[in-house]
Amino acid sequence: MSNESGEWIIHGMDYDAPGCIRSWEELIRYIDEIGFLPLFRNEIPGFSAEEHTPADGWWTGDLSRDPWAWRELIARSGQVAYGKFFQKKAGFVSKKWFPYFANYRRNGYDFDSLYEDELASIRCKKIMDLFEKDGELYSSEMKKKAGFGKGGEKNFDGTAADLQMQTYLILRDFRQRVNKKGESYGWPVSVYTTPENLWGYEHVTSAYREEPECSKARILARTKELFPDADEKLIRKVCG
Repeated sequence: MSNESGEWIIHGMDYDAPGCIRSWEELIRYIDEIGFLPLFRNEIPGFSAEEHTPADGWWTGDLSRDPWAWRELIARSGQVAYGKFFQKKAGFVSKKWFPYFANYRRNGYDFDSLYEDELASIRCKKIMDLFEKDGELYSSEMKKKAGFGKGGEKNFDGTAADLQMQTYLILRDFRQRVNKKGESYGWPVSVYTTPENLWGYEHVTSAYREEPECSKARILARTKELFPDADEKLIRKVCG
């Protein structure tokens, strides 16, 4: 997606073009096949969901052809992880590849150990402490319970993005909030969880047995395999 002369342009495909991904289930299969995928176009040509999906479907609300709506269905399915994994921008990581991202991005640390070694901020800890009790939280709940807002902690969105980049949090769903009468209202809002809550601690940490640099090398090598013409500095930038 780019801003050209003040207009946002989606760089996708024609719906009938060969190779166009035409459903959210097909997009999951593609993510599983290649391993990980940013949502929007970036510095590596072809390395995004945007460039493989119908250009005229975005933000139409038509579930049969809108990749923006598909991201909600994919997150809800739990088959792949969705979150801000690429330069603090949205993307997907398959279940198979997530342990390597977790090992590399966390540098082998569980969050508690990271905080004990003074490598995580108190803002991050206030958010992560919530998930010791709650498996899933609306972003609005998370912000309030962690003490962000007027007179409290600052930069909730940036802190949540940092925790996603480090793979401690993922986006699990997008849901309407529910009032005291049990009635849904408003626009769907993001719902957070930990990958451990989704897939289990043993799976998420299964790559801890290797050095984080080895997991990093796997990710960079896989990207280079998929996009052999891509500059290595750009690969490191997008996947780092």
